[in-house]
Order: sequence, then C-alpha cells, then structure tokens
Amino acid sequence: MYQYKVIATVVEIRGDGECSYGHHVGDSFEFTRFTPAGLCQFAYDSMRSAVAALLYGGQFPWAKDSDVSFWSCPDPERPVIFELKRVPVVEK
Repeated sequence: MYQYKVIATVVEIRGDGECSYGHHVGDSFEFTRFTPAGLCQFAYDSMRSAVAALLYGGQFPWAKDSDVSFWSCPDPERPVIFELKRVPVVEK
C-alpha cells in the first residue's frame, strides 16, 4: 500500500488562459494507486514520473521541499501548470 497520495491542482493556465482539454484553475486530481478520471492524457504523461516518485516517498534534489512541486503539461501555447502536493495516507 502507498504511504502517500498526490494531489495535482491546476494553479495557472498560461497563454490565453484556456486549456484546450477544458481544465480550469482550481481543478484537482488525486493520485493513489489509480490514474484519476478526467485528467488530460498529455498532462498525465508529463507528470507520471514525478507522481510515481512522490507516491513512493522520493525526493527531487533541486527542491527544498519535495512535498510540493510544480509541473506543466506539454502544450507550448497554453501550458497548464499543476501543483503536485504529497500527502501522507492515513489508514483507517
């Protein structure tokens, strides 16, 4: 079982502010052992390795705090910026 989950939240949409997939600032997606429904496949592909590292407690050597990092989708005209936040899973 994972020790963490990762919450990806849209914090900015650059360019004209419109995501071609339909994401909006404030949209959130929770990664646990499943890919979250409704997330653009291109955005998922750009975050997949970072999310996997965070789910397993990995650290990014360039980050002061790997619990919060920022990643973008690959759209060169209107990149969607996601905040990835690692949160401990609380067992019930």
